[in-house]
Amino acid sequence: MPGTGLTPQAVEAVCDWFDANGRDLPWRRAGTSPWGVLVSEVMSQQTPVSRVIGPWHDWMNRWPTPDDLAEEDSGEAVAAWGRLGYPRRALRLHACAVAIATRHEGNVPSNYDDLIALPGIGDYTAAAVVSFAFGGRATVLDTNVRRVIARAESGIANCPTSVTKAERVVADALVPEDDAHAAKWAVASMELGALVCTARSPQCEACPIRNRCRWVADGKPDNAPARRGQPWKGTDRQCRGVIMDVVRNNPHGVEVQVAISAWPEPDQASRCLDSLLSDGLVHRRGERVTL
Repeated sequence: MPGTGLTPQAVEAVCDWFDANGRDLPWRRAGTSPWGVLVSEVMSQQTPVSRVIGPWHDWMNRWPTPDDLAEEDSGEAVAAWGRLGYPRRALRLHACAVAIATRHEGNVPSNYDDLIALPGIGDYTAAAVVSFAFGGRATVLDTNVRRVIARAESGIANCPTSVTKAERVVADALVPEDDAHAAKWAVASMELGALVCTARSPQCEACPIRNRCRWVADGKPDNAPARRGQPWKGTDRQCRGVIMDVVRNNPHGVEVQVAISAWPEPDQASRCLDSLLSDGLVHRRGERVTL
């Protein structure tokens, strides 16, 4: 067996695999604007791609540019977000559009520093836009990429919850020097993690670098760092989602008591409604709650 780890040849093999197997996602198609790429990245955070495609098309048809969204009230963005979950993302995307319209003449900036300075844009999203929208060189580290690197390079079954300094050093070193190859590696490694090197049922027999993967060579040990599960049933997060649905489905809003009664625990519902008001996801006008 050849040496294990992500050599330049292994990186090239992943890129070749992507050319033959990458999904035809709408935001990857030629002619997609940098704004369209940015919207897709925000929508895809903690949300399966299959759930994003329809809302992305609807969003881009309604607001094809940052200026279009910036001219709307933020409540319209929240309403259009529908059931994508984590509706704060809609507010952040609206604030981001306003910043692009006012600071960058309506054009999504192409460099990392300007991107990460936008509201709601973190390291991953800034790097992803540099790479996917502008074809630039950046270290794009989402969970899928991190898992590929953890297994193939370090022999660990999964990545830690948060990016570590050591992890970033390894990832930075793997990015090809020229922009085009760097951008291809970013999307290809992400796709490999999403389709083949999955968290629960990796399809190692279909992996283009299975013969160079340290984790496979070591016998696929169960050595992943402990990760805390994210409970849902009965949580404030679920309660907030139920209240949001009630308000969203009534264009003119609902009575405060109607919003609270949508959840079986009145004290919890009242607390969650207060938090939604505080976050700016809903608004209170007298005794009515609206978006």
